[in-house]
Amino acid sequence: MMYHRHDAIIVGAGGAGLRAALEASATAEVAVLSKLYPTRSHTGAAQGGIGAALGNMEEDRWEWHMFDTVKGSDYLADQDTVEILCREAIEAVYELEHMGLPFDRTPDGRLAQRRFGGHTRNFGEGPVQRSCYAADRTGHMILQTLYQQCIKNGVRFFDEFHVLDLLIEDGGCRGVVALELATGDLHIFHAKAVLLATGGFGRLFKITSNAHALTGDCVAIAFRRGVPLEDMEFYQFHPTGIYKMGILISEAARGEGGILRNRDGERFMQRYAPTLLDLAPRDMVSRAIHAEIREGRGIGGKDYVHLDLTHLGRDVVEKKLPEISDFIRTYLGIDPVKELVPVQPTAHYAMGGIPTDVDGRVIIDEQNTPLPGLYAAGECACVSVHGANRLGTNSLVDILVFGRRAGRHIWRFVREADLLPLPFEPEAPIRSEVSRILEGTGRESVADLRRMMQQEMMDKTSVFREKAGLQEVLDHLEELRERSRKIRVQDKGHSFNTALLEALELGYLLDLAEVTVASALARTESRGAHYREDYPKRDDVNWLKHTLAYRTPNGIEFRYKPVVITRFHPEERKY
Repeated sequence: MMYHRHDAIIVGAGGAGLRAALEASATAEVAVLSKLYPTRSHTGAAQGGIGAALGNMEEDRWEWHMFDTVKGSDYLADQDTVEILCREAIEAVYELEHMGLPFDRTPDGRLAQRRFGGHTRNFGEGPVQRSCYAADRTGHMILQTLYQQCIKNGVRFFDEFHVLDLLIEDGGCRGVVALELATGDLHIFHAKAVLLATGGFGRLFKITSNAHALTGDCVAIAFRRGVPLEDMEFYQFHPTGIYKMGILISEAARGEGGILRNRDGERFMQRYAPTLLDLAPRDMVSRAIHAEIREGRGIGGKDYVHLDLTHLGRDVVEKKLPEISDFIRTYLGIDPVKELVPVQPTAHYAMGGIPTDVDGRVIIDEQNTPLPGLYAAGECACVSVHGANRLGTNSLVDILVFGRRAGRHIWRFVREADLLPLPFEPEAPIRSEVSRILEGTGRESVADLRRMMQQEMMDKTSVFREKAGLQEVLDHLEELRERSRKIRVQDKGHSFNTALLEALELGYLLDLAEVTVASALARTESRGAHYREDYPKRDDVNWLKHTLAYRTPNGIEFRYKPVVITRFHPEERKY
């Protein structure tokens, strides 16, 4: 058993984790644990850009950005938090520029900006150029830039360490237990503060843009340790994933002028969103694509439509969308300059997650009571700036703004807090769980159970939902959980035992699938990414509130807390 002591532990080396580590390392001794090598974190897959009202291309204001974020969220975002997001986005972008991030620029040297879905001028009058970008590799550049700065600041990295437990006792967080992939050894990391920045959990679904590593590990672990999960019914489907694969074709493609077409070649978004067209919010475009397919206007009777980039010209496609072009050529064998691209909605982003306040502190009830020493930031967290539907580019804004705020609060906290003693035999529960999996003699396959879960979630808990289907998924998940107790892994070794890791990840996914479906079943309205065909209207009287889901011995228990409304009151969402 290896023991480590640090002021603060950051779990996850994506944009939120690195930004928090960089900020906290100004005065604290910080260690970052990641199940991947840091620059392979999923932030690197973010293509399109960072939304910030710089006004470099045309007039823009942070208030307009706030309006778009609130309206795009279907009024479920907390508006005091959204104001922080949009105000501080501007400084966050310029900070990255000063760190050396190679943004695209205008001929006169300013940061270039382009259009993105749901972003408008003057409170919805028409589209605006707000997204700052580095070609279509913006997330990759963020990772490289922040990782270099963390190395410069002396942040300690533990690469390929898989966190398996949170050490929470007597109402405070005291560290984590992690598995070293290379050796199979368990390590205890003792700290005054722990920040979770582990990203999303798109592997709940069959078709997803998320990497295989995004299995919601620490979200599920926090849930098991008594932390509620907020707004889990809201899972965003991005309209343009590569057909059958889910690999993302960024909204930047439509921001540069790409058009969605059905089997008749019609630009069908004219019927669904006549003002913003193909750049309407993602939930609306995803539902429009599904509607076209269900009504028989998919391509060749299949479950996809076409993305048309052929009119943009080779110069635009190659220079502004180089990564997208490579993906399309590599995975589809077609040239997007000359041929139409088959796309379908893909599970993309969790609006819900671990509830936090604006300083990243994890909160545990509807009174916003913080759990001392535990923080979260990025997609695994729910500070509620995205509400029922995240606006494009706001994920990168979120990780930068609230990663920085969490890191800043951590370095203040560790200066004043005492190092709490560890619980007795802190590794014992995890050692027991690992032994149970490795010694299992059942006949069930992890891959088979995962595949069945993903198919059920895709079929009945994706863009369209209804009561009977959701109940069927819940019943099936209960069966899968029972079967998961009888799994058998072939690899009994210690070094890089990926079979063991997949078995652990399956448990996390089943927990998160259950709370997602139960939350969707409880919310009897349609709002943002949560569309109930049996309740197709938004219901502000009964459902303008956040869901808090708790794990109890008798199943999932729900509590609710109000949405914070300051400037913008709910109205019908039209585009």
